[in-house]
Amino acid sequence: MISAQHQSEFEHQFPFIRRADADFVTEFYSACSHIELPAGVSICDEGEHCAQLSLLLDGVGRVYKLSPGGREVTLYRVFAGEACVLTASCIMNQDSFPAMAVTETPVRAIVVSPDKVRKWICDERQWQHFIFGLLSHRLANIIAVVEEVAFKRMDVRLAEKFARSLEQGKTCLKITHAELAADVGSSREVVSRILKDFADRGMIETARGSILLTDPAAIEILSRQ
Repeated sequence: MISAQHQSEFEHQFPFIRRADADFVTEFYSACSHIELPAGVSICDEGEHCAQLSLLLDGVGRVYKLSPGGREVTLYRVFAGEACVLTASCIMNQDSFPAMAVTETPVRAIVVSPDKVRKWICDERQWQHFIFGLLSHRLANIIAVVEEVAFKRMDVRLAEKFARSLEQGKTCLKITHAELAADVGSSREVVSRILKDFADRGMIETARGSILLTDPAAIEILSRQ
């Protein structure tokens, strides 16, 4: 049973529940539970069956693919007010999970059992709208990732990431070369080489575990190529 405080949080992050009928709302809160996980916890490994669907109240989860050689490609992140679309799809089709999922920050979530996910997708219209909206939104994001990996130069992709940080008012990124490589789907060696070129051009300054964006105008110009 979900506490009144967590129900209030859930309704703020997931407004579909406010449009549902009273019987479903009662069943939903009775069937679900609240969890808290620290950063760096494995949520699901590739090939496993998903034990639950997590609807995030707070925190960030990361879903990624891992090559046989150990190279990571981030598929997407799951933020507050979202759920993992691959988990939802695997539960509905009773398939194994095709990627890896980990908590990137401490996470709080409302979790739904697989049998309830499947039951409500058949019986409850607002749950249907939420799940299918999740599928549509995330599919577009994954296609964008594939297009970037396949068609865009790596230096442009890095500049785009830096430009997005600048738009958010961030001029210093706390991130390692390996983490950055995982985000953009490349190797650490390639990313380090490009970052050295950026530093030589005065666009950034690098230190251990951080990148300072020193020439926003040049970064913006490159990100638009």
